[in-house]
Order: sequence, then C-alpha cells, then structure tokens
Amino acid sequence: MKNLQKFLCLALTAAVLLLSACSKKPVRPDPNQTMMGDTINPDQVALPFGDAAPGTGLEGRNLPPGATEDEFTIRGLMEPVYFDFDRSAVSANERPKIQAAVKWLNENPDKRMLLEGRCDWRGTAEYNLGLGDRRATAVKKYLESLGIPSARLEILSKGSTEAMQSGGDAIWAKDRRVEFVVLKK
Repeated sequence: MKNLQKFLCLALTAAVLLLSACSKKPVRPDPNQTMMGDTINPDQVALPFGDAAPGTGLEGRNLPPGATEDEFTIRGLMEPVYFDFDRSAVSANERPKIQAAVKWLNENPDKRMLLEGRCDWRGTAEYNLGLGDRRATAVKKYLESLGIPSARLEILSKGSTEAMQSGGDAIWAKDRRVEFVVLKK
C-alpha cells in the first residue's frame, strides 16, 4: 500500500512537471493593431507613377503601372520571384524573372539592387525572417551566377511582417516572394 501511494504521488508529480513544461504556441498580434516607431504616410514616401505631378522628375520615366519611386528606391520595375510554401529554392518557371533583372542590371551598370525576401504569415516570426533571408540569398546567388557582382546586390528579409492573414492560399502565395528594389544611392 505504501509503495502504491509513493508510486501514485511520484506519477502525479511527474505529470504536473511534464504538463507545466509544455509551452503554448505564441499568439501573433494583429499587424493592424501594432505599431513600431512613427506612423508613415505612404503618400508622402512613394509617388505612384500615375500621380506624378509635372516638375517632379517622374514624368517621362516609363515606369510600369504600379511602380513607385521615392528619394532612395524604385519599386516594381521587375516582377517578383515567387516561391512554394516553406521553400527557398528558385523554381525553373521563376528563373526568367531573374534573367530579366540581370538584363536590366547590365543595362544600368551604375545601379544597385536590394532583394527583399518575404513570407506568408504561417510560421513564427523568427522562422519567417530566416526563410525570407534564405529566399533573398537564393536569388542573390542566382544573380551572381549570371555575372552580377556581389557588391551591386543587397538582401533584406521582411519575413511575414507585411503578410496577409486572411484570403487563403491564393493570397498567401503572393506573399511568398523576393522583390527587386532598385537603390538610387
């Protein structure tokens, strides 16, 4: 009887310790309800191509629809490279986009490029930052293999900081990408 009581007490203590050691998956905050730093008005940072006022230097630039330009960058000149879920390898059907970036960089030897790696919202913030970095690095290595010097390329992982949480697989697939951002300075 004493052995049974000791065994039950030991089993109960072990169960309590085991259950208290398990941690819950952290709940990610809603990006719309969090803010880091000052609020930035996008209209003051990037000027959409269609809204270029005369005398701003943007007219006649032949930027594609949806491309934006600010003091430091030009976004949207090239199509982003998309990735499969939880993958960082560049698929064969996305390689022509990188080859188009090589062509543009060869035609503009004075320009540098930032490669922004992004993820959908699934996964922890830390994991997604790492995955975004691996995606940007994969595109950078591909660009380097096609002759673009490393000094003209920079990478940045945005992880899932700007990813959509609703919308399903079609929307989330658009978040899994590397964007080409031309650096002006």
